Amino acid sequence: MSTPVPPRRTDQAAEPERSDARPRRRDRHGRGMRGPVAPPQVPLAVSRADAFDDLVRDSVSRLERHWPQLTAVDFAVQEVPRADSGELDGEDAVVPLGRVAYAEGSGHDRVIVYRRPVEIRTRNRDERALLVHEVVVEQVAELLGLAPESVDPRYGQD
Repeated sequence: MSTPVPPRRTDQAAEPERSDARPRRRDRHGRGMRGPVAPPQVPLAVSRADAFDDLVRDSVSRLERHWPQLTAVDFAVQEVPRADSGELDGEDAVVPLGRVAYAEGSGHDRVIVYRRPVEIRTRNRDERALLVHEVVVEQVAELLGLAPESVDPRYGQD
């Protein structure tokens, strides 16, 4: 025995009959944003890590004009200091913002800047640029065995 089907109303659009009792869902496959959010030249397309790398590069290029021996030094950015490196000894250890890794054998000396600790201590891009430059100056001064003020006379004035 079959159940009687109610007659269709003429004022509604006809819907295809479905054999299953599940609710109907929209198919969103292929919908949504297509392509990048913004063109590459717009700052929105630059990640925080890329912007931080640019700040380090700018700082290094400013210093290389006065200290040509820095071309033989590698500059690197790491997210955070490694816990097994001995930099975070003790409970009250201060998280470093950067460090110098001296060359072993025929390698180059490296200046490493830690991105996350610097970002946490700053509120905006200008403060971040200032702190990145100070960290780079301090590490270069340690590498060269000089005072930070002699590496960059404007150190600590901003």
